[in-house]
Amino acid sequence: MVFNTGAALLDAIVLAVVSKEPEGTYGYKITQEVRQVIELSESTLYPVLRRLQKDECLEVYDRECAGRNRRYYKVTSRGWAQLRLYESEWREYSDKITRLFEGRI
Repeated sequence: MVFNTGAALLDAIVLAVVSKEPEGTYGYKITQEVRQVIELSESTLYPVLRRLQKDECLEVYDRECAGRNRRYYKVTSRGWAQLRLYESEWREYSDKITRLFEGRI
């Protein structure tokens, strides 16, 4: 893709992916789902997850899987509010760009 993905858009995408799993989900699965939309490396994902956790948008817990601990991420109430804001802002932004491309501005 020729367009850059800024921090806010990455946050929005990750929150949207994590929100689909009521009990939370883990990093590798998040990476795979995000990659269905944009190219993303795990080294890019984990700083996003840490930032969202620091901003209290995600809570983190560990669960055993095949004898190892796996870190899970779950959207908090603050994260849900942030996701709704991102969705609203995205719709407005994308509508404006679409109207511009279609010559309706």
